[in-house]
Amino acid sequence: MMRPSAIATMTILTAASLAPPIAIAEPAAHSHEHEAHEHETFSAGEPGDPKELSRTIQIIMEERDGKMLYVPDRIEINQDETIKFVIRNSGELDHEFVLASTEENLKHAKAMEINPEMEHDDPNATRVAPSDTAEIIWKFNKAGHFEFACLIPGHRDAGMLGTVEVK
Repeated sequence: MMRPSAIATMTILTAASLAPPIAIAEPAAHSHEHEAHEHETFSAGEPGDPKELSRTIQIIMEERDGKMLYVPDRIEINQDETIKFVIRNSGELDHEFVLASTEENLKHAKAMEINPEMEHDDPNATRVAPSDTAEIIWKFNKAGHFEFACLIPGHRDAGMLGTVEVK
């Protein structure tokens, strides 16, 4: 026969193993992670408000004479302009338009070499299929030299690069 203290111990252990798990509150640091992602910063400015458009610039992506091109490949913009880029792929391959500093684009291009099918879900980037069109609305709130590039492996090296001068 079991002694009372042994019965009490077994009862407590059995009850503890059958109890529902205790919910533990998420640390406060983790809840700020989502906020930080929402307020991402970009080297070339920030997502623009469609109600505050300064102008629309059309960009054509194409392959010609063994090169991959943007037409136009050089744009001048005044600081604080909000631009609507209408990006049309008239080529036969998928292309991207990634607006950033040269340094950021080169860093991202290395990541694309490892994962060439990476899709962009950023307000400063889009992948455009052949015969398709995409739009990016961007506010250039910083003066400087920026670029737009196709970071699909080999495309930048084949000439798919443009510059943006913000004065």
